Amino acid sequence: MASATTLAHDAGIEDFAAMLDETLGADTGFAGSVVSGRVIRIDDDFAVVDVGLKSEGRVPLKEFAPQGQKPEVQAGDVVELFVERYEDRDGSIVLSREKARREEAWTNLEKAYQANQRVNGVIFGRVKGGFTVDLGGAVAFLPGSQVDIRPVRDVGPLMGSPQPFQILKMDRARGNIVVSRRAVLEETRAEQRSELIQGLKEGMILDGVVKNITDYGAFVDLGGVDGLLHVTDIAWRRINHPSEALTIGQPVKVQVIRFNSETQRISLGMKQLMADPWDGVAIKYPVNAKFSGRVTNITDYGAFVELEPGVEGLVHVSEMSWTKKNVHPGKIVATSQEVDVMILDVDEPKRRISLGLKQAQGNPWELFLEAHPPGSVVEGEIRNITEFGLFIGIGPEIDGMVHMSDLSWEEAGEAAMAKFEKGTVIKAKVLDVDVEKERISLGVKQLEADPAAEVLDKVRKGDVVTCIVTQVQANGIEVRVEDVLTGFIRRAELARDRGDQRPDKFAVGEKVDAKVTAVDRAARRLALTIKGKEIEEEREAMKEYGSTDSGASLGDILGAAIRRRREMAGEE
Repeated sequence: MASATTLAHDAGIEDFAAMLDETLGADTGFAGSVVSGRVIRIDDDFAVVDVGLKSEGRVPLKEFAPQGQKPEVQAGDVVELFVERYEDRDGSIVLSREKARREEAWTNLEKAYQANQRVNGVIFGRVKGGFTVDLGGAVAFLPGSQVDIRPVRDVGPLMGSPQPFQILKMDRARGNIVVSRRAVLEETRAEQRSELIQGLKEGMILDGVVKNITDYGAFVDLGGVDGLLHVTDIAWRRINHPSEALTIGQPVKVQVIRFNSETQRISLGMKQLMADPWDGVAIKYPVNAKFSGRVTNITDYGAFVELEPGVEGLVHVSEMSWTKKNVHPGKIVATSQEVDVMILDVDEPKRRISLGLKQAQGNPWELFLEAHPPGSVVEGEIRNITEFGLFIGIGPEIDGMVHMSDLSWEEAGEAAMAKFEKGTVIKAKVLDVDVEKERISLGVKQLEADPAAEVLDKVRKGDVVTCIVTQVQANGIEVRVEDVLTGFIRRAELARDRGDQRPDKFAVGEKVDAKVTAVDRAARRLALTIKGKEIEEEREAMKEYGSTDSGASLGDILGAAIRRRREMAGEE
């Protein structure tokens, strides 16, 4: 049971409230509601408003305009205001235009939310996780994920401009509203997609925005539907990665080159809107003409050279260098290097141009032949010694070969080669230049006259010469003629009688007479026969001194011939 003191206190409060109502009338009932009022005057930063109550209200001017804008209010204007409370000191009323707008906005927003309608608002601030949106007086939260279909790096252009939003959630009691701009865009996008797909045809030219970039191309937003712009269809020139020509968000004009209505896949092209640089390429780049270009790509089989944007040719590895064989193209040229090339072949229908790098530089063997015809003398360093000769450097990239047989007139090849060392600089005479086979033949011994030339000039087939045995072999004997020529007498040519055809009956240093059967001027070598000489001597003796038919023996005939020869030698 309440005490008498408590009951008396409650009665006092009720009496005070009754007295206040009597003094102010029923005006206190307007607190917390929206009323209409007329602006009486403007005092500094306040508008004095009459709302039909016993006292006037003062409203800050900044509440009559959105943040950052100049308020447009003047005496005589009728405005909606929210009655907050009465001041207890001077009896003036506390009014708020901002809260009135908010109350009005909440009422309208609730209707739009129930009807699933879009509302207009302005993004005006940033908060953690998103942005604040003014919905005509009510402040809503716009999550960062609901700003756009794609992530937006810079929201600056969107702020301050009216645009539609969809209310996702609202709670008036807590004063919470969550909106989405993305939902509006997706709905609009779906409508645009349906409209675009229905009218889409190959060959159409459309405007789009680069949405995403991959290694193989770029996806372009055509306004509700995406199309693939393959890297090979971006430009006529070589593009290794789409990012070389495109950036995300870049507006582009594209052409529909393929469209599959069943899968709704759209293939786009940009280069198709440009002039084809391959048109008339055979006229612009005639065969055997020289041009400058830039190396764009290097492979194991050659290098691609750009002659103009969109027109490339291939320099096969075999056409890169006259001298560097089996070398990777990357060892000869580098990417982005400017090079001179020659047009070798043009296949316009297949879009292929064969280029030559070495042809633009001149054949070093042809240049050498012009500067050093056969018979001229050159000087160079011995770069290599092989089992068959010497290789002499006679240019930056070319060598000439001295065969072992061209080292000395007197010594055998191996013996002559033993006198030369790698790195030594020597002189040689040009013997032959084979441009087609890329070979240069040199000679060292040809720098001097052949000591056997005089003997070779007078020795003829059939002549009898005096030889000195230099070597006895199983198959014959090797001899020296006039100390400058080498000869060989085969075993079968050592004597007329088979029993005497024995090499071992000859000794090194022994002199023998033999008949010349062949002269090899290039090898400076004679083929000789003792047997043939003896048969010829017998024939001549028989002719001069008789025959066996007359009763004379062969010994008698040969004896007479020998005596006659000795007598003639004695007379001389």
